[in-house]
Amino acid sequence: MTGNHEQHQQRIAGQEPAKHRRDKSAQRRRVLIGGGTVAVAGGLAVAGLASADPLSTQQSTPKAATSGTASASASATATTTVCTLTAEVTEGPYSLDGALVRKDIREDKEGVEVQYTFTVVDTGNDCAPLADALVEIWHCDSLGEYSGYVGGNGHDEEDDGTFLRGGQTTDENGQCSITSIWPGHYVSRAVHVHMRVHTDVTLTDDSYTGGEVIHTGQLFFDADINAEIQAVSPYSDNTTTETLLKDDSIYDDAGASSGLLTLTALGISVSDGYTATLTVGVDSTG
Repeated sequence: MTGNHEQHQQRIAGQEPAKHRRDKSAQRRRVLIGGGTVAVAGGLAVAGLASADPLSTQQSTPKAATSGTASASASATATTTVCTLTAEVTEGPYSLDGALVRKDIREDKEGVEVQYTFTVVDTGNDCAPLADALVEIWHCDSLGEYSGYVGGNGHDEEDDGTFLRGGQTTDENGQCSITSIWPGHYVSRAVHVHMRVHTDVTLTDDSYTGGEVIHTGQLFFDADINAEIQAVSPYSDNTTTETLLKDDSIYDDAGASSGLLTLTALGISVSDGYTATLTVGVDSTG
């Protein structure tokens, strides 16, 4: 497979997703990402432009396990002075509509566990926590394949159209947690995760309808930790060329580096997994 997958919006011939309708639109709003000085109770670290350098604040050496979820009483307190304006990032060619609303999106996919905790704050309301927002993420598996588009990175595997896709709604503190695996890599892009934040959705039994997308972005990982993970099974089975973070076409484009996740090791080995946290500021009045 050749070319930059994130710079075109086209269908992969013969790869019709099983349960979703493809969304060809590329969202282009301006958003706000919470800066590194946003205070979050319960010990949550915050990734912002202050931690945009992938080697400056991340933990490249695993350490003792720490909690990956926030306390139910945790709350984000911030003012507009610590919210950094940045351009939002293209959703790329592998987005699908109608994500499942669920906490664990792994299904049967193997890989290093990642426990995400996101805190969404509303810059249109003095950066107050934004409750009832749907935070949706999606990414490729260890072989670089996206559900709904399997084969795009040259591997033949079962495609149910839903693996490694899903979302959760934020609580009264603007927080939600999602469990997945560390993504693999595919030709022309560094390892990353896609994100959308929706408001005013109506929840169904396992999904949602309606609402408005108020943020589309991408999340990135520390380069040193990623190098260790891509070298272990099952990631090492992926023999396609990997693009490094420093060479990625999106990472430093219009402030996308503020999507760099803050990582905390769950054990003494990279295979034990990580927590990943980020405070995302959006303007609900947009």
